[in-house]
Formats: sequence, structure tokens, C-alpha cells
Amino acid sequence: MSGETDLIKLYSARILALAADMPRVGRLDAPSASVKKRAPLCGSTVTVDILTDDQGRITDYAQDVKACALGQAAASIVGANIIGLTRAEVTQARDALRHMLKDGGPVPPAPFDGLEVLQPARDYKNRHASILLTLDASVEALDELARQSCA
Repeated sequence: MSGETDLIKLYSARILALAADMPRVGRLDAPSASVKKRAPLCGSTVTVDILTDDQGRITDYAQDVKACALGQAAASIVGANIIGLTRAEVTQARDALRHMLKDGGPVPPAPFDGLEVLQPARDYKNRHASILLTLDASVEALDELARQSCA
């Protein structure tokens, strides 16, 4: 019974509110890059569309998220904070979130410090991929753009 109680606590009111009010939902008409990723364990999927300027800063962003409330909450925080960032900054956020979940590391730095709400998910390894999905897809899209600019 305590495991069930812990799981209920994991889905806090704050996580559910973030999941219910996700910004930048949908698709862009003409993205610089688009990536769809799937978390194999739970089946969550996300498609991110990114538009960047000539300096590599994100100028527009959209996401189509089919995930649990934890993945949606993470996507909500990402969507609210990703505009204006570079590939290096998004990669740093993704790596910090992974470290927080898997190794008990600190909360990712601003502007992604809102991801601290997901700290209770550390103990639920089967949820990590869904939580990381949006940042993983965003980094992959930005990596794709970096490869295109080098070609």
C-alpha cells in the first residue's frame, strides 16, 4: 500500500497543473528542424519543431506530446523556457535533468529550475525516459541543425 501512496504523491497538484497547461502545443509550419522521439518502455512520444536564427538561438518552438503527466509536466516547463536558448544551453539542461533523476544531482539551473517538481520521480526509473523525452528530442533537433550547418 505504501508504494501506491508514494505513486499518488508523485502526481502532485503542481505536476498535474503543469501537464494541464502546456505551452507551445502543436506544430510549426516551417521548422528549421523537427524530431519525433518515443520512450520505448512506456510508449510516450513527443514531436518537437524548432526554428532558429542565424546565431543558432531558438526563435520558435512547438511540441506535440503524448505522455504521462510527468512527461507532460517536463514538456510544459521546457516549452515555457526554451525560446532564446542555444544548443549548448538546451544540452546542459537535458544533461542536468538526467543527472538529477539518475544520480541524485542538483536541480537544473535557470531557466529550467522548475524541473525540481520532478525530483520525486528519481525513485521511478521507468518514468525517467518520459520525463527526458522533450529535452532529448530538442537536443536531437538542434544537433541535426548543427550537422546541416557544417555540411
